[in-house]
Amino acid sequence: MKPLNGMIVGTVLAVSALLSACTGGSDTREFRANLSSNQEVPPVSGVGSGRAELSLNTVTKQLTWKITYAGLSSDAAAAHIHGPAGPGANAGVIVNLGAGGVKNPLEGAATLTDAQIADMVAGNTYVNIHTAQNKGGEIRGQITH
Repeated sequence: MKPLNGMIVGTVLAVSALLSACTGGSDTREFRANLSSNQEVPPVSGVGSGRAELSLNTVTKQLTWKITYAGLSSDAAAAHIHGPAGPGANAGVIVNLGAGGVKNPLEGAATLTDAQIADMVAGNTYVNIHTAQNKGGEIRGQITH
């Protein structure tokens, strides 16, 4: 039985090393998005812009965010992460970023599913901020790492 135990321990160590390499040796993975009106689908006329900084704890699957924005046509009415969708495509809401109200800066946290994490890592999620004038979204940015 000792050779089998050695193989199991070796496999566990190899998997741990691989996971550590994938996350840079940390339990945290950083993402960002630069938001603009021309990234909306279809594009919106406007000067609004924003920046999203997101941090994912790969152990707890908790995503935290801080989003700042300026130049919107009116007050922000809603903010979301949508997916799965690449640039130029629309998708449904996967995380409501403004559950407590849409403030500037917008900060909060949510726990993601494995599928949502996979979509985010693959670049298939985006942040957008909605206003009364642009109910479908006024500014948008693809989430990258």
